[in-house]
Amino acid sequence: MILAGAAAGVAAAFNTPLAGIVFAIEEVSRSFEIRTSGLIIGAVIAAGLTAIALGGNYSYFGSTAEMLAYGWSWLAVLVCGMLGGLFGGLFARILILFAYGLPGRIGDIIKRYPVWFALACGILVAICGYISNETTFGTGYISARQAVHGTARLPFMFTPLKFLATTFSSISGLPGGIFSPSLSVGAGLGSDVAQFFPSSPMGPIVLIGMVSYFTGVVQAPITSFVIVSEMTDNHQMLVPLMLAALIANACSKLVCREGIYHALAKRYLAPSMT
Repeated sequence: MILAGAAAGVAAAFNTPLAGIVFAIEEVSRSFEIRTSGLIIGAVIAAGLTAIALGGNYSYFGSTAEMLAYGWSWLAVLVCGMLGGLFGGLFARILILFAYGLPGRIGDIIKRYPVWFALACGILVAICGYISNETTFGTGYISARQAVHGTARLPFMFTPLKFLATTFSSISGLPGGIFSPSLSVGAGLGSDVAQFFPSSPMGPIVLIGMVSYFTGVVQAPITSFVIVSEMTDNHQMLVPLMLAALIANACSKLVCREGIYHALAKRYLAPSMT
């Protein structure tokens, strides 16, 4: 039921029913019973129909048909894949570490004063927002959408500040989500990398950055390139997105052995299984 609810949430939140199913299948393949597939597909269908009825049929980031030009521009796939995988894996490892509790005196202090720790994290999130002129607040949807369509180049500091803001928010005990903020961090990464490829349009490299970082966080490469393709209604970029996802997935495993959702699910389910 948890997995079906998660898949339905992905499908409804971003109007990406195929990504919802693929996300569930990738998570199922790790350890869960494959017999749940009927329940998952049914939940995704219901969520998708409800979302369309309420909000209409739309692309989350709007439609784009830009492609990555052949040639040196394909180096962006390698660069984004490696950077996105490593930093996405680092983010996942930090969240898993705090979820299970830090060892030693620091961990004891956090457990003893959780409200003060959350307050400190909130202050750090606010500082990141102040430095970035409030662009790191929320999910970062507007900034990511502008980068996808090439209407605005994100400042270089957006990526590290959004990474830090999302990390502080998540470890505080009051997470603001992982999906959308991860896509925003990836968009910032792609925007930064695109500056080294001035002859290529920025939009396709931004999409590659989104897939790379998101794959690094969740270690679900198929879900990553499917959800970005559905969000932008762009099927011309499938091959470079697939390649970036595979590179990012391999790099992420160098930093974090396990996908974040699977690791957190085991942590939350542990009390009920004992």
